[in-house]
Amino acid sequence: MEPLLLLLIVVVSAALLVAVTAVYLRSRGRDHPPTATAPAPSTPSPTLDAGLRARLAKTRSLIGDRLGVLLGRSRFDSDFWDGLEEVLIAADVGVAASSEVVETVRAAGPSDAGEAVQGLQSALLGVFGERDRSLGRSHRPATYLVVGVNGTGKTTSIGKLASRLRGEGLDVVLGSADTFRAAADQQLKVWAERIGVDVVSGDPGADPASVAFEAYRVAKDRDADVVIVDTAGRLQSKTNLMDELEKVARVVKREAGELDEVLLVIDGTTGQNALAQARAFTEAVAVTGIVLTKLDGTAKGGVAIAIERELDIPVKLIGVGEGVEDLVPFDPKPFVDALVGAE
Repeated sequence: MEPLLLLLIVVVSAALLVAVTAVYLRSRGRDHPPTATAPAPSTPSPTLDAGLRARLAKTRSLIGDRLGVLLGRSRFDSDFWDGLEEVLIAADVGVAASSEVVETVRAAGPSDAGEAVQGLQSALLGVFGERDRSLGRSHRPATYLVVGVNGTGKTTSIGKLASRLRGEGLDVVLGSADTFRAAADQQLKVWAERIGVDVVSGDPGADPASVAFEAYRVAKDRDADVVIVDTAGRLQSKTNLMDELEKVARVVKREAGELDEVLLVIDGTTGQNALAQARAFTEAVAVTGIVLTKLDGTAKGGVAIAIERELDIPVKLIGVGEGVEDLVPFDPKPFVDALVGAE
């Protein structure tokens, strides 16, 4: 067979094969149309209120569930009011605040369960009042000094706060003035790398005030928006350590002109012990705001009410989980709704 003829036969055969295959595929496509893989429907993110209700489940169980039992009696007698006060005290609202709240609700004379719940919400909100809960930023850089006892979640809270501020487009510098615990410095550096900010550290055992000073100078020189200074955790009863903290605050204040915030980090699980901490730290460094952590793991969330009633210091941030987004600005209304169990 001539080579040219052989090549022609091969070409024609290939063309016929392609044509037959195309007809088959079109026919199969009509019988079995391809199924498009639709993207999974996005699950709507829960609102902050809904998330807060879930995360404050332990305190809500103590207040809301027991309140439901009390309201089931359908009588607003002395037993009811005594029971309500006991519930609030058990949630660490505090004896004085609990008594005042109960008297306020009682004086309103609720006629049914709905009015009693509304009266309780209103009375609790009244304790919180209209305090300014925003973080001060009247200077550049705004200077935040973060203080507290050991184990409150102070360094973690700083990392979460820095992440929140970075999310707002702010340039943040961290100062690691806890020079006695190497793990604290390392933890802060991990956070700094994770969220993309700089951290100023000192040698182990260095003067904490000098590290705080250097952190401020670095933030000032680069025109950063905020500098957050971590300090060593200390018991409020240790006079020498509280004096050292006063020195840190004094040195930074002298350089910055003013501290925009002195944030006291309190472990929400400590309950009424938090009041003693807050009093001591306020006397030492004039605390301007409270960061209340670990509220998702305690039935003592009412301590936020006790702190504000007893010390008149605003709760500015609350920790309700381990995620980086779980340090949230404190808003009394959804907080009270979550505690009482209101929808």
